[in-house]
Amino acid sequence: MGLRPGIWLMRWEALRSGNRLVDWLLRPAPRSWRVLSLAVLLGICLSTSLRANWGSDNAFVVKAAQTLLEGGSPYEDKRFLYLPSAVVMAVPEALVPRGVLRWILPVGMSGLLGIGWLAALRLFSVPLRSRFAVGGLAVFALAYKPYVNLVLIGNWTAISAAALPVALLLAHRRSWGTAGLVVGLAIACKPMLVPVGLLFLLARQWRGLAAAVLVPLGISLAGALMMPSPSLFFTKTLPFLLQGQDAYALPWDASPIAVLPRLGVPQPLAVLVAFAGAAAGLCAAWARWRRTDQDGDGGDLRLVETACMVMLAAFLVSRPSFDHYLLVVLPLLLASVVRPGSTARSPWFWLALTPQLALVPWPSELAHKRRAFKDCATLCGLAIVLARRALRSGRVTLEPVTTAGSPPRTEPECAATPAESASRTAF
Repeated sequence: MGLRPGIWLMRWEALRSGNRLVDWLLRPAPRSWRVLSLAVLLGICLSTSLRANWGSDNAFVVKAAQTLLEGGSPYEDKRFLYLPSAVVMAVPEALVPRGVLRWILPVGMSGLLGIGWLAALRLFSVPLRSRFAVGGLAVFALAYKPYVNLVLIGNWTAISAAALPVALLLAHRRSWGTAGLVVGLAIACKPMLVPVGLLFLLARQWRGLAAAVLVPLGISLAGALMMPSPSLFFTKTLPFLLQGQDAYALPWDASPIAVLPRLGVPQPLAVLVAFAGAAAGLCAAWARWRRTDQDGDGGDLRLVETACMVMLAAFLVSRPSFDHYLLVVLPLLLASVVRPGSTARSPWFWLALTPQLALVPWPSELAHKRRAFKDCATLCGLAIVLARRALRSGRVTLEPVTTAGSPPRTEPECAATPAESASRTAF
């Protein structure tokens, strides 16, 4: 029995969009998957706790809180680069004995990344017991090197990695005020999510924007009142940040402003390239937010891709910009793979991630302290892929429409549908 061309077209589109693989991933995961996934995550935490250099970044925050408790100024240490609010938030951690912190800090870092992953899944209505939810985080932890790096150093980037998906989930559920509160608390710990304020501006959600601004401001003022010489933040810390820190951070700084001069590009030209890329990224974010008639996804993909584009644009000019910064956006982009036409379904998305995969060999000159080259390649690659998705034109295609007793014909007024992305899917 023959099939009409329209039926063949529908089946080919379903196969090409990866629906069969997505359906398999969304089925409930066996119990063995859950046990194995938990074992992988706990194994990473255990191996991290046994290493001598665990919590290296977190140590600066704990030291700042201890200095405050002893009556000193945290900003005497030029390595403490956060807002005064972060000192207040770190006081409970400073009261925990170091021997105990060695074991709970890696678990806390993994827990925060897990919260971000689960919130990203719920944003796209992915069942939390599915194969994708259970096995996805474990595979990501094993394959993506910056995950292990973040758990090892205990950087507070993990807080932003948890807060952004939670905030977007709340925003998608029309709780913009609570979303602003979540973003504000994350900024109080580390001002990484400041660029997300643009999302509140685009959405004209003034209450959420006020919460995102006033919460860290209020906690910072309280922290400044408790510490001596809070003006050191403006006279010592802020200039140090604006200069891109020093040679200590340069080997790991993935910002094009830092990487391009190491490749022979003049510094002024590197700055121009980075800011031009950031400006293009902001234009792409604005274009993605305006395009609401091509998603068919209830707005979740629009929220995610706009927010991630804003963050990637900021990372292009951030000094420094480390490899683990991408953990703020990657869980959201990976979770969006269940949506047809998402950025994660483009093969270029996965190609951009290959420099960070654990099993991909790289020449010795790109290893160890020169890894910023491949970190920069991943950052720029993801920004380009997402911007291309955001800036795609609103073209439409005409499909054949048939009625009973009539031959196939084309009716633009009723058959126009949005065209798919120009990039082919990865499935």
